[in-house]
Amino acid sequence: MNVKTLALGAAGLMIASCAPQKMTKNLNYPETKKVEHTDEYFGTKVQDPYRWLEDDRAEDTKDWVQREVAFTNDYLAKIPFREEIRAQLKDIWNYEKIGAPFKEGDFTYFYKNDGLQAQSILYRTDKNGKTEVFLDPNKFSEKGTTSLAGVSFNKKGNLVAYSISEGGSDWNKIIIINALTKEKIDETIIDVKFSGASWRGDEGFFYSSYDKPKGSELSAKTDTHKVYFHQLGTKQSADQLIIGGENFKRRYMSVGVSDDERFEFLRASEATNGNELYIKDLKNKTDFIPVQKGYDFNTNVVDSKGDFIYALTDKNAPNMRLVKFNINQPTVWTDVIPETQNVLSVSTGGGFIFAKYMLDAVTSVKQFDYNGKLIRTIDLPGIGTAGGFSGKEKEKDLYFSFTNYITPPTIYKFNADSGKSEVYQKPKVKFNPEDYISEQIFYTSKDGTKIPMMINYKKGLKRDGKNPTILYSYGGFNISLQPSFSVVNAIWMENGGIYAVPNIRGGGEYGKKWHDAGTKMQKKNVFEDFIAAGEYLQKNGYTSKDHMALSGRSNGGLLVGATMTMRPDLAKVAFPGVGVLDMLRYNKFTAGAGWSYDYGTAEDSKEMFDYLKSYSPVHQVKKGVCYPSTMIITSDHDDRVVPAHSFKFGAELQEKQSCSNPVLVRIETNAGHGAGRSTEQVIGENADILSFALYEMGFKTLKK
Repeated sequence: MNVKTLALGAAGLMIASCAPQKMTKNLNYPETKKVEHTDEYFGTKVQDPYRWLEDDRAEDTKDWVQREVAFTNDYLAKIPFREEIRAQLKDIWNYEKIGAPFKEGDFTYFYKNDGLQAQSILYRTDKNGKTEVFLDPNKFSEKGTTSLAGVSFNKKGNLVAYSISEGGSDWNKIIIINALTKEKIDETIIDVKFSGASWRGDEGFFYSSYDKPKGSELSAKTDTHKVYFHQLGTKQSADQLIIGGENFKRRYMSVGVSDDERFEFLRASEATNGNELYIKDLKNKTDFIPVQKGYDFNTNVVDSKGDFIYALTDKNAPNMRLVKFNINQPTVWTDVIPETQNVLSVSTGGGFIFAKYMLDAVTSVKQFDYNGKLIRTIDLPGIGTAGGFSGKEKEKDLYFSFTNYITPPTIYKFNADSGKSEVYQKPKVKFNPEDYISEQIFYTSKDGTKIPMMINYKKGLKRDGKNPTILYSYGGFNISLQPSFSVVNAIWMENGGIYAVPNIRGGGEYGKKWHDAGTKMQKKNVFEDFIAAGEYLQKNGYTSKDHMALSGRSNGGLLVGATMTMRPDLAKVAFPGVGVLDMLRYNKFTAGAGWSYDYGTAEDSKEMFDYLKSYSPVHQVKKGVCYPSTMIITSDHDDRVVPAHSFKFGAELQEKQSCSNPVLVRIETNAGHGAGRSTEQVIGENADILSFALYEMGFKTLKK
């Protein structure tokens, strides 16, 4: 590997000095004023002295942010090997990345990044083999902080509506162009949120949005989604409201159009789990027909064939099943691919259905016809995660990607008729998988539940308890953490570090039951699973308390915040990233109320309030406790999990920390919840994470 390494040999980090740091006990943190504010829940009064930090438009909040940024930058600048790690990351990052091709009209499109470009570029190739740039997001803004959030072609492929996100915001704009000439043909659609564009013929497209909030655009609550139809050649102000508003109030809604343009599908929900489904038959000129009402189940349309609709559902099938029904009898469902003991997801392409199953978080794939007949089990390159197997019905050459924690993502070309696959694009990363081990173990959580965990490290590693270890997880919203490669983790492992990922409850690895076991009054199962993972690694000699870092983002930021306040002795370092950290007020901001399926709210009942408060990171910081060295990570444009969560948690920790372990609040500017960040921003954040972790674990200098 042609990078400057942090280590000599594979046994672990060989550092010139590994003694504990000598630091002043009381760091000179920026002053944070406390303002008297009290809320009352079911007769219990709760103090909220940092409530003022919720106002992102206030001058005193902006001043506090600037002082915290300066303090954090000053601290990180003192880490002697910070810039060396940044250089290592830039070096390994600098390889060509090409995405799987897809066809629209007479062109084949693909994304490519030469290496260190801020954003990937969308290219296209015509029938004669001529390749050209189609959309270059690097030209959207000076510093590459405006990203391409989505691209939607009409069926002919001659029109395209593409979404852009400025500074990582969830509020997007839609720009409409003639795909053949690349000329803009309509006015820009603004104030679009949680929406793509779904074309109906050549006349226009559906999109979803909220009324712009009266308060802060970045933090004010948005809870009534509306679906509009934009007619090409007309002003946005004239767009037709299809559904939404006071007569049909839902938090999330979208309308999609079937490939044959016969059906319109309306999906509506109040939370991130459970949805209603309505279908409009344009051929028979019906209104929206209710197929599933209420929010007890997840049912999503996959495809349609004539009068039949194919849908993936967890109704009477916690691990999902594929069903079909006649539009004339929408309540009579027939299994196409029945439920099994493994969680199912599906895609379509080449006239077939591809069933992707998760077995202990690892992918297996089977190919079926539309009658549910098994065509073949597809041979994958190894044990890991396979994605793709999608395309248009008449396209027989499909593509899929394969990766795991020690295998860079490789794209394969797959023929749907023959079942044969071949390597299409293999990245040239300065990393040799043969030098590494990725092992899956099962450990026991506090209540006896068996939890799988992937442990990844360089061959020759000694279990002497001294290996720097990052323990990362998520544990929520039915999201599954399947094995995937990261050049950041490659740098960490190349230099003797361990990267461990437990598949804790709250995720979707074992279906609805696994998800539900980490929600509401069972949410603490998630934290106990994470704690047990750390204890397993320490008991089995992989690492020790002084060499472990906890890491997670968003709901995973809550995981880290809750774990470090429940068990401050578990790890030396903590990285709560863009976290949900005030569990009494998370539902007051942007789309936060939609997370209530997983969390419950403080207003639900006294029991729910007491439970939330008992683990809410902001409310569980205690005086006289030594918390881990902490870098709280957030962004100034995060309108998903507003930065006030991180601000308040940081203020509490800085006030009450009882030992010399530092508490930093790292605030990225011109960035949102995570998506669309420039390459420079991502490298910068990860350089800070890796260098801070090593420095706080006692590593002062890197041995050359």
